Amino acid sequence: MTNANKGGRAVALAVWLLAAAVVMLAFSRRWLPALASDHGAGVDRMLHFTMLTAGILIVVCHGALGYMLWRFGGRERAGFRPVSERSQRRWSLAAAVFMALVAEGGVLAVGLPVWAQYFGSSAPANALTIEVTAEQFAWNVRYAGPDGVFGRTDPKFYTLDNPVGVDPADPRGRDDIVALNVLHAVAGRPVRIRLRAKDVVHSFFLPNFRVKQDAVPGMTIEFWFTPTREGRFELACAQLCGFGHYEMKGILIVQSPEEFRKWFEEQSRG
Repeated sequence: MTNANKGGRAVALAVWLLAAAVVMLAFSRRWLPALASDHGAGVDRMLHFTMLTAGILIVVCHGALGYMLWRFGGRERAGFRPVSERSQRRWSLAAAVFMALVAEGGVLAVGLPVWAQYFGSSAPANALTIEVTAEQFAWNVRYAGPDGVFGRTDPKFYTLDNPVGVDPADPRGRDDIVALNVLHAVAGRPVRIRLRAKDVVHSFFLPNFRVKQDAVPGMTIEFWFTPTREGRFELACAQLCGFGHYEMKGILIVQSPEEFRKWFEEQSRG
């Protein structure tokens, strides 16, 4: 075996090993944080299906590339044999059908039900409503007080002591609970988020819940999800929003109904 043959086969082995490593990493699932929401299982299925189809393409393409290097890597001059137009059309059509039916069609079949659940449906009547107002570089959180009604807000009332702009003349807002960077929710109870932004575009991102939604100035965007387990989970801003973007962190605390009720009563008395 000549040195050229050895070099070609060495490159072929490297290509095959690289493809195998990429596929193993994709299917390890270690790159996904622990799931903590109901609809997130559908998001994971869509991601895994995408990884499956991409993995098949990687194996096939890199396998063929490795074969060519193994078989013909020692030749000093490459040969060329033109193929017929019929053969070109046949292989091009096969690739197009595979991508349209298997890859894109599969993503739609798996993803559309998730989209319909997450964006195309209304929150259940028993959902806990939380207003979240993003600003550089914090999450302002508001709950309706014991009266169950949010007070009126207006940007002209924004101050350091009134970060969400509650109208001081509206009696319905006097018992509202306002917090900074910390949300509380109940395991098994749907959560409706009303998302706003005071300055620039931010992005409300809960990795464990597979929730990500931009907060746009001048808009109130609603979405909902259902936590499935208790714990403390990271809330991050996934949109570069300024020099302090890295500091825009929050926590979602998912509690039992008893723990949440105790926390709510303490906040109401305070």
